[in-house]
Amino acid sequence: MRVLGVNAIFHDPSAALVVDGRIVAAAEEERFSRRKHGKRPVPWSAWELPDQAIRWCLDQAGLRPEDVDLIGYSFDPSLCVDLGELGVTDPGDAVRTDYARRAPRFLAASLPGLDPEKVRFVPHHVAHAASAGLAAPYKESACLVLDGRGERASHLAGRYDGPKLDILAAQDLPHSLGLLYEDLTEHLGFLRSSDEYKVMALASYGKPRHLADFRELVRATDDGGFRTEKIDWAAYAPKVAPGEDLIDAHADLACSVQRRLEEVLLDLARWLHEQTGAKALTMAGGTALNCVANSVLARSGPYEHVWVQPAAGDAGTALGAALQLSASEGRPEPMATPALGRGFTDEELAARLRQAALPFETPRDLAAVVAQALAEDQIIAWFQGRAEYGPRALGHRSLLAHPGRKENLERLNDIKGREQFRPVAPLVLAERAAEIFDGPLPSPYMLFVHDVAPAWQDRIAAVVHVDGTARIQTVDRADEPLVAALLEEFEQRTGLPVLVNTSLNIAGRPMVDSPHDALELFGAAPVDMLVLGPHVVRRAGAFR
Repeated sequence: MRVLGVNAIFHDPSAALVVDGRIVAAAEEERFSRRKHGKRPVPWSAWELPDQAIRWCLDQAGLRPEDVDLIGYSFDPSLCVDLGELGVTDPGDAVRTDYARRAPRFLAASLPGLDPEKVRFVPHHVAHAASAGLAAPYKESACLVLDGRGERASHLAGRYDGPKLDILAAQDLPHSLGLLYEDLTEHLGFLRSSDEYKVMALASYGKPRHLADFRELVRATDDGGFRTEKIDWAAYAPKVAPGEDLIDAHADLACSVQRRLEEVLLDLARWLHEQTGAKALTMAGGTALNCVANSVLARSGPYEHVWVQPAAGDAGTALGAALQLSASEGRPEPMATPALGRGFTDEELAARLRQAALPFETPRDLAAVVAQALAEDQIIAWFQGRAEYGPRALGHRSLLAHPGRKENLERLNDIKGREQFRPVAPLVLAERAAEIFDGPLPSPYMLFVHDVAPAWQDRIAAVVHVDGTARIQTVDRADEPLVAALLEEFEQRTGLPVLVNTSLNIAGRPMVDSPHDALELFGAAPVDMLVLGPHVVRRAGAFR
């Protein structure tokens, strides 16, 4: 059975294709449109169909629109009734619901040959749950979904037994941990629904001075849900205008809310464990991208395993919708890799470089050449294989740098146009991780934070956050042989088994996806070397 999944509601429009229970392709529309999160600067246009992502997914499998058996749309407008009785007054709800109802017709109009009768509405949080519980390598798991909101709820707690989801609890709006965090994000001068990770980073600079207050205002309930009261943020720290400087009071506020979020998530996870007795917890929803909270669950929760969908945000609901419909024929295959996006052949990459009239070389030992440049403190734009699905750069679309020079954090944040309080991440071979990092291992998707061993903190200072932690990515040499070879070559030259890894993009732009995007970044940003597949482009004047 050929199932297409579509997310085209709220934000991060995306598409995914599952054929006979195997994930074939998945991609966000932003990687094609170059509009981050798929948002346009006009009202209500965030809900755009992922036309280009859909066409690419179908092309990847050699399918036409008429070949698709089912289309899962990750929002069910029939659930958007009596929202006023829940205290929900979002003026966009009516437009959003009407858009979703018309989605089958919009899809058919955009993709000739696609039958609108094949569209099935999959509830938003069920799609999130399926993206985790059906993609994880466990036949049975407890499943926890938390985000800003779906149709009428902000949370789902359930149990997967094979392909079947048993929903045990769901928290109705207006109570929402995700919206609470979004409100704080906006109060601190960032973009809501996209910049929450900045608040998480800022929290490490503060102290939880207001934790007692937030324990009264945000609390778990005995039925597996929670309550979030309206908070006067200005009573704790002044509202920040965009671009205005942050002060200690803002960091303390961020820290207090982050800590309370962690405590409530732990309460929810423990309740769910009491109901299921499951050994594994699977997670999705935007809140599951909070890697600090995930680490608290892994360390202090009752589960042996915690698995988070790499595309845990709304983009992942396209995959979840496809997996949910595929589950009618049995449990789908687990997600083997997040490298589900576009890829290009070596010759296609070389042709693009020739078209750009850029001199390049194709070294026999690519890992050795790049490792030498990194050892000489060059910044590398690294473009390899298929693009990652989700917000994390996992060694396919990355900026790489030397971790031993603390100033490289500032250097990379300047290149990317980011706030200086934001950390960058370390790459490390899976078998070397435990001697340097203390936390959930392996950690291939950069979704947990780890304490850095004291003996290593000065040696890899560029990747150590202010609180002594790092959000690591462990590399399995069987899955990523080239990255593994690069790490080994770099260690031979420097004695350091770690590299800096941050996403290949600049502020406000989606992650680089195509060779055109990579060349655009190379032309605009002061990186020293561009590696496109096996090909190397050196910036004129970069030392060798």
